[in-house]
Amino acid sequence: MQKLPRCCTAVLPALAALLAAGIAHAQVLTGQNAFTDYSKEHPGVIRHLTVADLPAPYATKGVDNGAEMVPRPADEWPQTLPGFKVDQYYTGLDQPRLIRTAPNGDLFVAISYQNKVMVFRGVGPDGKPKEVSTFADGLSQPFGINFYPAGPNPKWVYIGNTDSVVRFPYQNGDLKARGPAEKLADLPGGGRLRGGGHWTRDIAFTPDGRHMLVSVGSHSNDDDSDTHPEEFHRADVLEFTPEGKFEKVYAWGIRNCVGETINPITGELWCSTNERDMLGDNLVPDYITHIQEGGFYGWPWYYMSANGGVHDPRQEGKHPELAGKVITPDILLEPHFASLEMLFYEGSQFPAEYKGDAFAAEHGSWNRSQRAGYEVILLPMHDGHATGEYEDFLTGFVTPDGKVWGRPVGVTVANDGSLFVTDDGSGSIWHVSYVGKR
Repeated sequence: MQKLPRCCTAVLPALAALLAAGIAHAQVLTGQNAFTDYSKEHPGVIRHLTVADLPAPYATKGVDNGAEMVPRPADEWPQTLPGFKVDQYYTGLDQPRLIRTAPNGDLFVAISYQNKVMVFRGVGPDGKPKEVSTFADGLSQPFGINFYPAGPNPKWVYIGNTDSVVRFPYQNGDLKARGPAEKLADLPGGGRLRGGGHWTRDIAFTPDGRHMLVSVGSHSNDDDSDTHPEEFHRADVLEFTPEGKFEKVYAWGIRNCVGETINPITGELWCSTNERDMLGDNLVPDYITHIQEGGFYGWPWYYMSANGGVHDPRQEGKHPELAGKVITPDILLEPHFASLEMLFYEGSQFPAEYKGDAFAAEHGSWNRSQRAGYEVILLPMHDGHATGEYEDFLTGFVTPDGKVWGRPVGVTVANDGSLFVTDDGSGSIWHVSYVGKR
């Protein structure tokens, strides 16, 4: 039976969930109603933003409104839809970032500011990991993690440092690297701690295994890359061979592509993107999209519009020849969500309508007068293509008075089909399981 678009199939379950939670509005929120803040984020709420909904630049003033972080209050816990439960799998970590599942089921987590990658194995009767180990340390702000070649028996673990790609020899079940790091390629930038702008680097491999795609974020918010040499090969996805030989710029004008993943149905590269700041509360939307080979996504001169591209007013008059080449992303998110890791759900534990949909972690805003984000969202898909909507799935990381205790960063699906979420605000890994009736 062919899967119906989730915009149709999801509304009834979401309606039931919203009614159970006491939420009045269960319809898909569109237009100006689709803009949100933390107080309006509840599991099951569905939103659909389009370029027609975007205001003019500077409709509101750009602000610096960083999260006021507090310890998790005793009565606060992540909230999700009925039928799911949330457990705290592990805590006490120093800002856990990207998380990926090895073929054997181990969870690899980048502890970026401690320059190491850790491994978490299994779930014990108490809901905690059965084993915890440091796989490798002495790295350089690691973020991206991937296994190569694809399949049940990879030979290498690849790590995206902020300034390089390295790999370690690997066999299923290794809790510690069995050999030293092999440096494959240098990457531009010097990392957040050295004033290098966006420091995260992620790694994906094309389905045929012949190419390695590495995301490199911009050095700045909106510097003209023509006149700022530090932006060379930044705000790009770079293509290498798996051995580290540079091949080409795969796609460009992507301010900060994070959480690269391959769509299992279409074979396309997808990523979650942090767009630019200081144009107002509701500009420019962060987004999640497929990444077209050779595609141009606008930064720094343009951002998305129905007619190709709108000039960023700070770059007015530059590169008119590119205006019609700007690719509009598949899913527009709230501006300043700080969208990070994403993945496609291929598990079998969640109800069948989730199969093929995607999840993404929204780290949360700093450049918005009313905080938004601080949640995990669900991205409905139909035959591997986005419907354009997104749905609040895991919320509750902000207290009612606007203080923040948790910030989702990474998402991964375990071999049993449950979901794990890293949270660098509380230093935790959360475990989301489905326990309801199918």
